[in-house]
Amino acid sequence: MAEMTETEKLRANVTGTELVWEGKRTQVERVPLPFQVIETINQSRATREQAPLLAGLPAPPLFESVTSNKDVWRNKLIWGDNKYILASLLEEGFAGKLNLIYIDPPFATGADFSINMKVGDVQWTKEASIIEEKAYRDTWGKGLDSYIEMLYERLVLMKDLLADTGSIYVHLDWHVGHYVKLLMDDIFGRDNFRNEIHCKRVRKNVQEYEATKRLNVALDGVLFYAKSESHRITQPRSEVVLGERWHAFDAPDLRTGMDYELFGMKPPPGRHWMWEKEKAEEAVRQGLLRRNPRTGRPEYKVISENPIISTLWDDTPAYSFQHGFDTEKSEKLLSRILETSTKRGDLVADFFCGSGTTLAVAEKLGRRWLGCDLGRFGIHTTRKRLLDIPDCKPFEILNLGKYERKYWQMNGISGRQKDGQKAIFEYLAFIIKLYHAEPVIGFSHLHGRKAGRMVHVGATDAPVTLSEITEALEECSANKLTALDVLGWEWEMGLHDVVGNEAKRRGIDLRLFNIPREVMDKRAVEAGDVHFYELAYVETEVRQQGTAVQIALRDFIIPSLELVPLEVRDKVKKWSDYVDYWAVDWDFKEDTFHNQWQSYRTRKHSTLAAESDWHNYPSPATYKLLVKIVDIFGNDTTKLLEVKV
Repeated sequence: MAEMTETEKLRANVTGTELVWEGKRTQVERVPLPFQVIETINQSRATREQAPLLAGLPAPPLFESVTSNKDVWRNKLIWGDNKYILASLLEEGFAGKLNLIYIDPPFATGADFSINMKVGDVQWTKEASIIEEKAYRDTWGKGLDSYIEMLYERLVLMKDLLADTGSIYVHLDWHVGHYVKLLMDDIFGRDNFRNEIHCKRVRKNVQEYEATKRLNVALDGVLFYAKSESHRITQPRSEVVLGERWHAFDAPDLRTGMDYELFGMKPPPGRHWMWEKEKAEEAVRQGLLRRNPRTGRPEYKVISENPIISTLWDDTPAYSFQHGFDTEKSEKLLSRILETSTKRGDLVADFFCGSGTTLAVAEKLGRRWLGCDLGRFGIHTTRKRLLDIPDCKPFEILNLGKYERKYWQMNGISGRQKDGQKAIFEYLAFIIKLYHAEPVIGFSHLHGRKAGRMVHVGATDAPVTLSEITEALEECSANKLTALDVLGWEWEMGLHDVVGNEAKRRGIDLRLFNIPREVMDKRAVEAGDVHFYELAYVETEVRQQGTAVQIALRDFIIPSLELVPLEVRDKVKKWSDYVDYWAVDWDFKEDTFHNQWQSYRTRKHSTLAAESDWHNYPSPATYKLLVKIVDIFGNDTTKLLEVKV
C-alpha cells in the first residue's frame, strides 16, 4: 500500500469542521534571521546609539518625548519577506507585544505589485521586481492552494505576536475573502470572530461590467478578529465636523465661539463670539475641538444622536490612490480601524504595508508602529510618505541581515521542485554559464572564474548583503585572489560604496553586477540575449565655506537604458529625472546610514533639489560623508566622500 501524503493524513484525521488544502502543513516553518538597521531617520546624532528592537516597549506612550536614553523605542520599517520577518520578530521577543495588526494581502492579481509612476512629464507603470515576481508565481502561479498556504503560515505567526488585548483586521475582496474567513476561524477560533466590516470600493467602469456579465462590486470586506475576550474596543461613531462658521444652534450644549488664540490664530474680522480658554482646552482634550489636518483651521466635532455605526462603512472609501499603488487604502479607513482597537502609544503593525497607509495613520494618531513589505519601492514610498508628516518621530529602516542558502528556492530553471542542495547547484551553474564564466570548486563563497576574476552569485529570492560580500572578499584574500565580481538580483540598502571600501582595504578590485530578469526568459537565454550591467554611477561636488559644507549632485547614470521603457526613455530630458530621492549622512561612522538631510519627489511636488543645505560642523576634523541616491526603480546607490574641515 502506497504511503499517504501529508494532505491525505490530514483528511483522514479530521474529526470536525476543518479547512484542508493541498500542501497544508501541520507545523508552520519558523526561520528566524537577524535584523540589520541600515538607516535611521529624524534622529539626532547624539541619540543614534544602537538599541534593542524591543527597547522601551512595555512603557507606552513613548511618543511624548525622545531623550538620549538608548532604550527609547524607534518605529521600524523592514524590507523583506514577511514570513521570515514574523519569525524573526518572535525570536527577538515581540511575542504578545502587538496591540493591532492590519494586513491587506494581495487579492488575486499581479497588479498588486505594479506602481503608477511619473518620470519627467511621462506617466508609466513600473512592473514588479524579480523577487516580487517570484513571490507572485509562488503564490498565485500554483493556484489557490498555494495562496491559502502562504496566508495560513503568516497568520499563525501573527497570532503569536498579538497581545491578549489585541485585534487583527484582514482586508480582502470577493476573490478570496470567503476562504480566508475559514482560515481565521481555524487559527483564531470562531469565538474570537467579531465582525466582517464592509467598506466602499471605487466605482468601476460600467462597460467593464457589461462585458463580464456580472454586477458591479460595491464593497470590500475587512475581517475583524480578537486575540481573546479581553481585547480592546472603542465603538466607532459617526460624526459631523463643523468648520469655523458653525453657529450656536448647531451645538446647543455649547454656547458660543471658539478660542482662536488657543490655536495661535487671529479670529476672522467681525467674529463676535469667543470661548473661555479653559473651556476650549477641555474641548481639545475631549477631541471635540481640533485643528483640521488639511486646512489648519480650528473645527468643532459633534457626535451625532445615533453615534455607534454598524459594520457598513459606506461613509468611508476603501481606496485613495494617492501614491501610485493600484491597491492603496485610504487613511480615513485606517484611522477608523486604529481608533476602534487601539489607544495612544499602542504598537500597530502592517506586514503587507505597500505605500505605508497604516504606518502614516499610526504616526499621525500617536501610535507606535512597525511595518514591512517585500517590494523595495514600497519601502521607499513609505519612507517619503512618513517624511512628509510634520514632526514625524524617529524611525529605522531594517533588512533581514542574512538569508541562509539552504532556504534558496529554485523552480524557474527546470520548472521542477528539487531538493535544496541540487537546486542551489543547478542555479549557480546556470548563472555562471550565462555570465560566460567557468565554475570553480573548493570554495565556500566563490562560484566561478572569468578572465582572471572570481565570481560570487547572489540568491534568487534575497538581496545580496554586506556580510555576504565580506565573506567572499575574505575568501579572496585568504587565497591571494585580487579581483571579484558579485552578481545579484537585489542589493541590501546602503551597500555600494561601503562594500567598495571593504574591498579597497583588502587590495581587491570589486565590481557589482545586476542579474537581468532576462535570465528567466527561455527565449532570451537560447538567443544569448542576456546582459549583466554594473550598478549605477553618481558624481557629486563638495563645496566648503569655513566649517560649512554643501553637497551638489552633478551626474547620475543608471546601469542600462534597457531598464527604462522606450516611451519613457524618449521623454526624459535630463539625468536628474532618474533620481527620485537623495540624502546625506554628514558624519558617517561606517555603521548605520543616518539621514540628516534629504530631498525627494512626491506626486504633488515633483521638483528635486540638486544641492543640499549647508551643514555646519562643530569643530575642525576630517569627516566622512555618505550620500545615498534612490532611483525611480527604488534601487540604492551610495557615494562615500571625505572632507577636511
